[in-house]
Amino acid sequence: MKKKLLKQMILIGISTAVAAFLLCTGVFYELFRQQILEELQGYGQVLSQSENTVQSGNCVFQKGYRVTVVDSGGIVIYDSNVEDSARMENHSNRPEIREAMKDGEGYDSRLSKTLDRSMFYYAVRMENGSIMRVSKESSSIWGMMFRAMPICVVICIMICVTCVCLSKILTDRLVEPIDRMAGDLQRLNTDDVYPELVPFITTIRKQHENIMKSALMRQQFTANVSHELKTPLTAISGYAELIENGMIPAKDTASYAARIHTNANRLLSLINDIIKLSELDDVENELKPELFDLSGLAGKCIEGLQLTAQKRNVHIQFVGASRCMLYADSSMIEELIYNLCDNAIRYNNPHGKVWVEISVRPGGRPVLTVRDTGIGIPKEALDHVFERFYRVDKSRSKSTGGTGLGLAIVKHIVSRHNAELEISSEQGIGTRISVIFPSQNKE
Repeated sequence: MKKKLLKQMILIGISTAVAAFLLCTGVFYELFRQQILEELQGYGQVLSQSENTVQSGNCVFQKGYRVTVVDSGGIVIYDSNVEDSARMENHSNRPEIREAMKDGEGYDSRLSKTLDRSMFYYAVRMENGSIMRVSKESSSIWGMMFRAMPICVVICIMICVTCVCLSKILTDRLVEPIDRMAGDLQRLNTDDVYPELVPFITTIRKQHENIMKSALMRQQFTANVSHELKTPLTAISGYAELIENGMIPAKDTASYAARIHTNANRLLSLINDIIKLSELDDVENELKPELFDLSGLAGKCIEGLQLTAQKRNVHIQFVGASRCMLYADSSMIEELIYNLCDNAIRYNNPHGKVWVEISVRPGGRPVLTVRDTGIGIPKEALDHVFERFYRVDKSRSKSTGGTGLGLAIVKHIVSRHNAELEISSEQGIGTRISVIFPSQNKE
């Protein structure tokens, strides 16, 4: 970064110096040109008052000036630098001569053939109709630039040295807060940095906090997974070892086999939920949206859970709209409905009820609501029930085979579909969870 800034500042400095040099040279040359033409005009006006003296050759001219007298036909009558002016070519095509014949006076400046000198001309029409031209030779703009080149080179070198020093100072001041931020992101005070860096630092700090939070969640999740997997595996291993060593009476073998089967099912459920969460966490796993009937899908899920509900002596039924179209990932929505209903059945009371309701809110927003007459959730736990492995009643959750991941999966699916969650509950009365999907109206 420092090397790049140094190169850029040197390039800017040199470019600025060259541009300034060319601009100043052009401006100074134009001022110089105007000054010479004014001098020629003044000198020419004076000489035009004594035209006879000029043509006779008795006039003493200022050094560096050339005086030429041309008749109305362009023939040279007199030239102060040429002894035999009769041999000179016709001057009627000279711009300053033509302008003087037309308007009374004329100006022009021309480069010499060598491009090293410039000639400046002023012509004035005299009373007898002839033209007097005064000219002066001076340096061309290229010559002025060439003579000024050594000074320009010295200035460029001085600018480069200055740029090196300034770029080092400015770069160090610019990079200092970034270096301090790399050392200790949390303690960096935004008041000590450039205002332009504040949004950058704020964004980096938030990202850092999110990364740390995510890392902590993964660490906790890994610990929880290890603990949750260890419990059924230990039970399965222990029961199997007892059977293997013949320590279980024959009449109790079926009972222990049933316990092994229960823990194995719990283990499989846990592994399946962990896999589902991993798939939902994968941002590269894109949704596969399609248009389907949400009411039909809910009815299908209820039919699949009827046997589970009967085993727990819970009545589950569908109410609400008979048809509601939803554009979403149907497999994920099916998983969402299944988890909400399964949760409502597991944490219900004997002879309890579960209602699955489909409705449409104003603005075309489909709503899926699952409510039950279960044990309810304490108010202080409402903000935590969607966390992974969080259980309101741990003993009941394990006895019913819950993994503690069902509502966490629901939250992920809701988030992936940009939907909203609403939950309300009262202990001993029941729980109500609603999922509000985005509007389905197509403008």
